[in-house]
Amino acid sequence: MNQNTEKMSFNATWSMAVGGMVGGGIFSVLGVIINTAGQWAWLSFIIAGLIALISAHSYSQLAIKYQEGGGAFTFLREINHKGLAGSLSWVLILGYILTVSVYAFTFGHYVAHVFEWGSWFPRVLAFSIIAILTLVNLRGVGDASRVEIITVWGKLFVLLGLSLFGIIQWNPEQLTAGIEAKPWYMAVIGAATIFMAYEGFQLLSYDYEDLKNPDKTLPRATISAVIAVIVIYVLVALGATMLVGAETLIQKEEVALSIAGKQALGTAGLILVTIAAAFSTGSAINATLFSTGRLMESVAEKKDLPHLFAKENQANIPYYAIMIIAGLAAALAAIGSLGALVDAASLIFLITFGTVNFIAFQQKVTYRALCLIGAGGCLAAILLSSYQQLLERPVPLMAILGLILLTLIGRPYLLKKMNSEG
Repeated sequence: MNQNTEKMSFNATWSMAVGGMVGGGIFSVLGVIINTAGQWAWLSFIIAGLIALISAHSYSQLAIKYQEGGGAFTFLREINHKGLAGSLSWVLILGYILTVSVYAFTFGHYVAHVFEWGSWFPRVLAFSIIAILTLVNLRGVGDASRVEIITVWGKLFVLLGLSLFGIIQWNPEQLTAGIEAKPWYMAVIGAATIFMAYEGFQLLSYDYEDLKNPDKTLPRATISAVIAVIVIYVLVALGATMLVGAETLIQKEEVALSIAGKQALGTAGLILVTIAAAFSTGSAINATLFSTGRLMESVAEKKDLPHLFAKENQANIPYYAIMIIAGLAAALAAIGSLGALVDAASLIFLITFGTVNFIAFQQKVTYRALCLIGAGGCLAAILLSSYQQLLERPVPLMAILGLILLTLIGRPYLLKKMNSEG
């Protein structure tokens, strides 16, 4: 990392964290979580958010301890689990590629909903947004962080406005309108299935070298960002339900907030929510491309990926890594729906959160008891989520287990072949 490269301020860092979470969060999972937890959806967001908050503390403290970016990959190497670090990094990178494609698919769906030009249009839009934001990232940190600040504040304005508009029309009956009331414990099961909505905060641990005064900026930005996102998710879950009722949000889950926006302000509301969705998913793509590029660079420097992925352009950006991420994500977004793999992606992040929390506990960071609670919470969420998937959607569960097995078996062989050819 060139020391003369422009560094990210607190505002840019906070915006990157919020953008990474909200972009793939409320727009993608609102209808899903209401279907699972019913009137307790808001509580699911709080439960998942509290575990994410503890995880944010663990990530920040470990990054400060080791004075290096790289997230779980770096932390595992520091405690001499290099093989596990390499395997987890490959799984994580695939998870992030999937995540970018889901964000792009969501972007295409919301924008295309306004125009209704046919099933091909969302795919074109998904490909286009990835291409545009790849070019932005290749220009450097300054451009990427400035885009993040603009997009995050734009979407927050619309989301908070929509949620407050709904809440002032408070009617508790809307929480169960058209559906059966759920028992309270479904909030816990619901929380276990939506961790993808909180995965974005840990992207900042890969950007340690890109932050101004990282030892202060990283913990303050990540923890405050998670708290802000919990509040946003709860307000939007309640506000949108007040506007259109639970049944409508479940039936129109792919564009749930567009329906709520139209109910609130007619066509103007539809357009505003579409703009917010575009800002939201766009900022999430931007944040994930940038930070996953840094992760791949770090992994390549440790010889767990080809050295090609560690090469930087004149703006000190790992351009090969970012282009590979973007290309694969665009291809996945163009193929079609990725809904069957979203739960599997959530499991990847739960495994990672749990691992990092346990490492933080072992390394005796501040408030280590909280880290142990976070690790236990992640383990419980993994078990609950796996059980739920086994009953309702076994394919994603089998896919993630197969992916992990393939990574553990195939990675050593591929690395050996790479080294012999090098």
